[in-house]
Amino acid sequence: MGPRIVLATRNAHKLEELHRILDAAGLDVDLVGATEFPDLPDIPETESTFAGNALLKAREIARLTGLPAVADDSGLCIDALNGMPGILSARWSGRHGDDAANLRLVLGQLDDVPDRRRGAAFHCAAAIALPDGTERVVEGTIDGAIIREPRGSGGFGYDPIFVPLGGDRTLAEIPAAEKDAISHRGRALEALAPVIADLLGS
Repeated sequence: MGPRIVLATRNAHKLEELHRILDAAGLDVDLVGATEFPDLPDIPETESTFAGNALLKAREIARLTGLPAVADDSGLCIDALNGMPGILSARWSGRHGDDAANLRLVLGQLDDVPDRRRGAAFHCAAAIALPDGTERVVEGTIDGAIIREPRGSGGFGYDPIFVPLGGDRTLAEIPAAEKDAISHRGRALEALAPVIADLLGS
């Protein structure tokens, strides 16, 4: 087994996603989530950018665990909402991680917006931080549009209302491996894989 890396999340979906991407890249690492460390606190996302929040979380988890840490921050930026929810995507409805409430609020806010103005993009920054202070951050984006009703049972977050540019299926209707290849997080984590290999020699 290769070097141990902590993914700074308790979200099982994100852990599975990074497992798939690192496996596909041929990296031999022991990837664990924050649930393996029950005493780890939640790290407040206090920065004003996705990259800043990803680095903040990775840096703090590396410091607390003494292990290399990977973190990401991502969100949905909607043209008609002046780029919001943005970094507030996970708590847009007021409570962190309430996907159903976030979806309802966004759809309600866009109710009168015509289809031609429902453009949006998912953005993701992914960072790795080592206990010695070494840090790297990469980013990924996918453009698309917001539909009027959720579709699909896969994915999480805003996936059921986001259709990638040029497609006709939501991210929640696209199989996981196919989604990894095109999604904002998939693109960011794929770009992070060779960085991890370079830094850890895995």
